[in-house]
Amino acid sequence: MANASTSFERAVALVLRHEGGFSRHPRDPGGATHYGITRETLSRARGYPVSIDEVRHLAKEEAVAIYRRFYWEAVRADELPQGLGLALFDFAVNSGPPRAVKLLQIVLGVEPDGLIGPVTLEAARNVDQVEAIRALTRERLGFLSRLDTWPVFGAGWRRRVLDVEREAIRLASSSHPLQGVSTMPDTKTILASRTVWANLIGLAAVILGLFGFDASALDGGAFQEALVQFIAAASFIASTIFRILATRKIGG
Repeated sequence: MANASTSFERAVALVLRHEGGFSRHPRDPGGATHYGITRETLSRARGYPVSIDEVRHLAKEEAVAIYRRFYWEAVRADELPQGLGLALFDFAVNSGPPRAVKLLQIVLGVEPDGLIGPVTLEAARNVDQVEAIRALTRERLGFLSRLDTWPVFGAGWRRRVLDVEREAIRLASSSHPLQGVSTMPDTKTILASRTVWANLIGLAAVILGLFGFDASALDGGAFQEALVQFIAAASFIASTIFRILATRKIGG
């Protein structure tokens, strides 16, 4: 796992790039914001009701500290795999930590209580990272598209979510370069290849001939087809068993 400080700095830089500076859009339910920090959030951070002018003059350093305290630490992003942590953090910034965590838990197949605990962390570490990030993106866009403000902000939200997804997948892939991309030959594909088996059967016939055995009566096509069907069936059974075991592990 990468250095926690570096992971947060990378994630918050991406958030700030999307949030921009001071804004007071009349259709934004958050009202006045600066660096994406709403008036309500700044008031909570400072412990007293702040004015719009105070939001306008919010320092970037304070905004970063708020993001770490109220969002990054709230979803325990330091303890999640890098890519998934980034995707969840940005989701939490937009829609609140409880909702972001619940949708992640739905993706992981654990109890959606809105809190990151040992069960959620374990499931997050053992799931296919790229697939989990993509599934969380779908859940996030699905939630956002149902909001009344989607017609106003939807295009921008979609660009942001997909940009975060790309960066999260890049991080997941660089952290686990072998995950989802095998550097070894695809054994299943090789064993199910009729060309491979035809060549092997032909080679066997030649070898048998050298030892004086008559292999002319061997029906190579039928034998080849039988082998391929047997391997395909065995592969299906094995993959089904592994999937069931993996699902039980995540669900437990």
